[in-house]
Amino acid sequence: MISWANPEFFWLLTIIPLFLIYRGWAWYAGKQSSLTFSTLSRLKGLSGGYKSWLIWLTPLLYTAATVLVITALARPQLQNTTVEQSAEGIDMVISIDISSSMLAEDIEPNRLIAAKEVAADFIDKRTSDRIGINVFARESFTVVPPTLDYNLVRNMLATVDLGMVRDGTAIGMGIATAINRLRDSEAESKVIILLTDGMNNAGEIDPVTAGEMAATFGIRIYAIGIGTRGTAPYPIDDPIFGRRYQNVPVEIDEDMLMHIADITGGKYWRATDLDEFIEVYNEIDQLEQTEIEEIIYVDYEDRYPTYLIPGLLLFLAGFVNERFLTRSPLFHP
Repeated sequence: MISWANPEFFWLLTIIPLFLIYRGWAWYAGKQSSLTFSTLSRLKGLSGGYKSWLIWLTPLLYTAATVLVITALARPQLQNTTVEQSAEGIDMVISIDISSSMLAEDIEPNRLIAAKEVAADFIDKRTSDRIGINVFARESFTVVPPTLDYNLVRNMLATVDLGMVRDGTAIGMGIATAINRLRDSEAESKVIILLTDGMNNAGEIDPVTAGEMAATFGIRIYAIGIGTRGTAPYPIDDPIFGRRYQNVPVEIDEDMLMHIADITGGKYWRATDLDEFIEVYNEIDQLEQTEIEEIIYVDYEDRYPTYLIPGLLLFLAGFVNERFLTRSPLFHP
């Protein structure tokens, strides 16, 4: 990037039009001086020679030289900028409910597939945060611990499916498994994104107790209840009649999820459709922004010799042309 240390010198460029006006006046005045001849017929066939052309070269050389020297006086500089960044990343675990109710299709194509797709988009937006995945139904386990290898996280997220553990909804176990992955973290910010569509009905750890444990370790919980209000279509594969749908009631313990989020300094959302689900993750993305410190180093390299040297050479060429080749002083008519 080119910058100018003394751009005020560009005002000197205004002398060039004045110079051209002067040369025009000198040329016109020269034409007015004349000698009287009886006839010019014999002079018409004479060649003016190379000097007649060199006379016009002098003002061109001086004009170009003036532009270059003024540009050099303005001190063009090559600006080299180096940015050094340091970031204090966030450690987070996305804890996903994989109980059978996640097959409900009130959020297309179904709750589990939507949860995986939206989580994958969220992961793509992060840059310096360690992200892990754990799942829970009747039991809970870690799919991938918090890591900066986002390709690994996305690939392992794609493998998440129902049937990986026995059916049920052990929300407390899902939180506890995520805590185990975050409690020894030295990150300034530690987060659990808890996703469920039901009520706690399994596991040895009560969800509120797990939430209090998270608060003790300085871990925030962002809880998301996924599912429409009322009933939701649930697919049933009948061996005789094939797939059919049955409307099942949507029961999410919102009071419990809200309480867990509050005691950890987090937040609770209800996502009743895909747009709301996406918006929830966008809000979490804004709430958990990694602070990036930038140190900017700027180095300036003077480039005026690039203009000054050719300008001086053109001045010299104009002087030689004026004084020795054409013997036609520039500033005399």
